[in-house]
Amino acid sequence: PDIREAPAGSRSEAEAAAGIDVYAYPHNETSTGVMAEVRRVHGDEGALTVVDATSGAGGLDFDAREVDVYYFSPQKNFASDGGLWFALVSPAAIQRIERVAASDRYIPETLSLAGALSNSRLDQTLNTPALSTLALMDEQVRWINAQGGLSWAAARTAESSSVLYDWAERSSVATPFVTDPSHRSNVVVTIDFDDSIDASAISKALRANGVVDTEPYRKLGRNQLRVATFTAIEPDDVRALTASIDYVLERLG
Repeated sequence: PDIREAPAGSRSEAEAAAGIDVYAYPHNETSTGVMAEVRRVHGDEGALTVVDATSGAGGLDFDAREVDVYYFSPQKNFASDGGLWFALVSPAAIQRIERVAASDRYIPETLSLAGALSNSRLDQTLNTPALSTLALMDEQVRWINAQGGLSWAAARTAESSSVLYDWAERSSVATPFVTDPSHRSNVVVTIDFDDSIDASAISKALRANGVVDTEPYRKLGRNQLRVATFTAIEPDDVRALTASIDYVLERLG
């Protein structure tokens, strides 16, 4: 394998390399608030581009022609629950799935893409999914399409995230964790605070007053807030959040 690394808060770029048959990367990195462009890597003939889109799908626009497998579960922008897997799969990826399945490689049934493919053609799943997950997903897809589709959803998340990034840029005690604007996610925003401010005190005060889920990713170990700006979230609610943070900051001192 050829592993490309980047410091937390930035991203690496997939580049063509000899002998690589799958180029895989996330559309959006949920813990740090970094997003990537979905683009095909033109490497060896037959190489596939595979994108993990769990926190990006339904909230970030992309060109499906630039990817062979775009896969996700619906608990983020689709406002549903996890435990169910969706994928857009190109003809080239289908051929790869069928070729691997025909080999002597051991593949557990629960990890068999060939099994998922054959079941999907029958409108079936290997295991029975929760109906509530399907109902929530269906409702969200219908709502997004009625508003204008993915381009509308992407514009909405861009608006919501910009509210937070602009607020942080104006603040004297906060700054966007992701310093390169082109790397900043439109669906997960991470905001660093000055050492003079305890970000955990902000999130605790917010939670005590009904404003929840602004805590950072714990393993990152930073003095920050992390806020989802998924498609279902109203941009005006994000504006209200910045006002709430200002209110708390005024009283922390």
